[in-house]
Amino acid sequence: MIGRKMRGDNNMQNGRRLALALLGGTMLGGMPVMASAQDENAEEAAPQPSAQPQAQIIQSIAIVGAERLEPQTILSYITLRAGQPYSQAAADQALKELYATELFANASVRNDAGNVVINVTENPVINRIILEGNKRIKNDKIVPEIKLAARQIFTRSKVRADVARIIELYKRQGRFAATVEPKMVQLSQNRVDVIFEISEGPKSKVRQINVIGNDVFSDGELRSEMVTKQARLTSFFSSNTSYDPDRLAFDQQKLRQFYLTEGYADFRVVSAVAELTPDKRDFIITYVVEEGERYKFGDVNVESQIRDFDSGLMTSNLAMKGGDWYNAKSVEDTVEQLTELAGRFGYAFADVRPNFTRNQETLTMDVTYSINEAPRVYVERIDVNGNTLTQDKVLRREFRVAEGDAFSSIGVNRSTNRIKSLGYFQENFEIEQKEGSAPDRIILEANVEEQPTGELQLSAGFSSIESFILSGSIRQRNFRGRGQTVGASVNYSRYSRSFNLSFTEPYVFDRNISAGIDIYRRDFNSFNFQNNTRNTTYEQSTTGASLRVGVPLTEYMSLVGSYTFNYDEIGLDEGTFFRDQNGDGIPTCDPFLAGRFLCDVIGSRTSSILGATLAFDNTDSRFRPTRGRSVTFTTEYAGLGGSVKYLRFRGKAAQYWNVLNGFIFSLSAEGGVINGLQDRGGVGVDDVILTDRFFLGEPQIRGFDIRGVGPRVLRQRIVEDPDSPEGDPQPLVLTDRNQVSDDAIGGKAYYLGRAELEIPLGSGVRELGLRPSIFIDAGALFNVTRPELLSSPFLLQTADADGNLQYVRPDGVVTIEPNDGMGTDYDPDLAVNPGAFQEVFLGDSAKPRITIGAGVNWNSPFGPFRIDFAHAITKVDGDDTKKFSFNVGTQF
Repeated sequence: MIGRKMRGDNNMQNGRRLALALLGGTMLGGMPVMASAQDENAEEAAPQPSAQPQAQIIQSIAIVGAERLEPQTILSYITLRAGQPYSQAAADQALKELYATELFANASVRNDAGNVVINVTENPVINRIILEGNKRIKNDKIVPEIKLAARQIFTRSKVRADVARIIELYKRQGRFAATVEPKMVQLSQNRVDVIFEISEGPKSKVRQINVIGNDVFSDGELRSEMVTKQARLTSFFSSNTSYDPDRLAFDQQKLRQFYLTEGYADFRVVSAVAELTPDKRDFIITYVVEEGERYKFGDVNVESQIRDFDSGLMTSNLAMKGGDWYNAKSVEDTVEQLTELAGRFGYAFADVRPNFTRNQETLTMDVTYSINEAPRVYVERIDVNGNTLTQDKVLRREFRVAEGDAFSSIGVNRSTNRIKSLGYFQENFEIEQKEGSAPDRIILEANVEEQPTGELQLSAGFSSIESFILSGSIRQRNFRGRGQTVGASVNYSRYSRSFNLSFTEPYVFDRNISAGIDIYRRDFNSFNFQNNTRNTTYEQSTTGASLRVGVPLTEYMSLVGSYTFNYDEIGLDEGTFFRDQNGDGIPTCDPFLAGRFLCDVIGSRTSSILGATLAFDNTDSRFRPTRGRSVTFTTEYAGLGGSVKYLRFRGKAAQYWNVLNGFIFSLSAEGGVINGLQDRGGVGVDDVILTDRFFLGEPQIRGFDIRGVGPRVLRQRIVEDPDSPEGDPQPLVLTDRNQVSDDAIGGKAYYLGRAELEIPLGSGVRELGLRPSIFIDAGALFNVTRPELLSSPFLLQTADADGNLQYVRPDGVVTIEPNDGMGTDYDPDLAVNPGAFQEVFLGDSAKPRITIGAGVNWNSPFGPFRIDFAHAITKVDGDDTKKFSFNVGTQF
């Protein structure tokens, strides 16, 4: 009996659950059900001993109790027929045949003087399936595993099978303690609700992995090769600590592969046993292994039946040699390389097989690579399927083989990578190779699945450099299905604002020539720091447009030409840096307030720039490369019109390696130089204006503040020395960087290098999007004309009737109101001007600044996040260091 509230129709008989009467009085599957009136009378309807002779002939057969099935249909299920002799064996056979249909819950046969009556109780119809107690595995995962469904006939065998399927599903999730109890609620009209009550139990972990029989390698070394890991506190984020039978079989293959790469060709796993602890919470896995002897390579040869290949030459170029330790991975790699080589020469279906001869006496392994004869293959046809928006030509122009060409595996692989790089289709895209109409013909088939290429993004964030950041952009990377890119973006922060419109056509007039245009407006506030306060120095507004045209030179190299026209306006805060110096009522930039290098840049100017970029890129990804190389050289000439003239060179290179089973190591270097082509005249005036020079610091070289590396002018305040004799104040120069005005003035040359190692983590952490790394940065910014430095160590002279002070400085007497921007609040007891200062020039050195540190990238649910800790090992006077930096944003 079940103490559960009745579900289903309100007209349910008796309003409670009863045990289902089962054949032979045995409970099958432990399933409580409602009993019907027919069930209660089942005993009365049981067959009675016949008083007729055993050889009595059956006169008629009647069906009693059928509801959904026609009597003739039921009779068709049995072999008992009128006119046959009646016997108990024949009746028993009829019952077996009825129960075999799984349509009946109960059946009986009664013989009444040759008139046979068959009483049946039909199995109920399922009204609905209900799952209860499942939290870890949702309904959408369990329902497809259940074979029972609404409006089907209920049978206990199907219920038992469904229970087994659900339990197996939980076992694959590592929950071996899970139990499923099926229950049934009887409804009217012979209908039932089937309920699966699930107790999920805890997830079973792998408590211990034991290896028996290993002498050469330790248990720890072998465990490190396995996918399954032991449950430890340090493996909290790992998803491989749960037991999985499939993973157990895979780990056996991993062990064999490991030993084969180390030369143990006779290695085998004798047994692998997983034992469940009594509490069903953990597993203990035990491997019994036989390591065998270690082998070396014996004779290694290539036998080619393809006439284009010289067997002797290919043998001499093999990586493995006789006497080297045997390595199965090297053999597999060689087979792949030989197959790839055959594909380069057009033999798409070349069959390369390694044949082994094991010499147990000498412990050597002879390997012969047989390249069987194969016809040279030509591309019969290229088919493109699945593209509903993207035009066929967008895909076909990325193919590096054409119909009628000799097959080339390099061309096919390159075509696959180029189509992937478009970003229009699925990530796992591959070009399929199918046999053509003849043995020497092949069909290349590109089956694509298009994905959205429009991007609408709104983001907000906080940066240690820019404070609050807001940005929005809209871009379509496959405009009208032609492969064109159009976009618009807006960025706003406390210190910068920009707007940009862009359009790119990758194939102008269907030729392999790219062209694009950008129209933009950028507003930028430069700044310095004083007392940890960020102060705006100059404001730069740039309005311009850029045209570019690119042509490929080789498969991996391209040349891009550009023309840029900019109109720049640079200004200073007149209230802070301007003063009526000539007495004519017109304020002008005062070098004693702003510095000569800032007064030198104010005004408007135009730049007409011709540029050319030579680029090489064979990396495997544009966004997160793991192997390959990229090199870029750029030259720019400003002077084809405009008011600015210079020649600028820049170069950048990076190399990526996938090393040590998941580590990504990269080396990158860049540098640049700019040379002014006009003499701007004046003492301490550089031929390149401030805004066209290079700047270096965060984020280019971590461990330094923004613009924290390179030439700079420090304005140091002069105050009264607190230790001065009474009545005779003496000046004191403040050199604390928190009390100094720091202006980076840039340089005309720089270099920067970086070595970084990205560290792989467990799959659980990797799924969170965490990618830590350690790095070394080195760089320098230098080569600028030494500016003319100013100092204002003037003394207090008199005070007028209004309380204004008159100071003497090199260009004459100046009347200044207290706290007008030159210094701190006026103190009548100070004989030294609180606004007095001196300037020093520092940082113009090519000596490398070196930093080491660690950082982590996190693709968080709120957006990309980067945090770095770096320490400067070397620096020069004037450099501004910074140990911690971060950047975070979010999308909504």
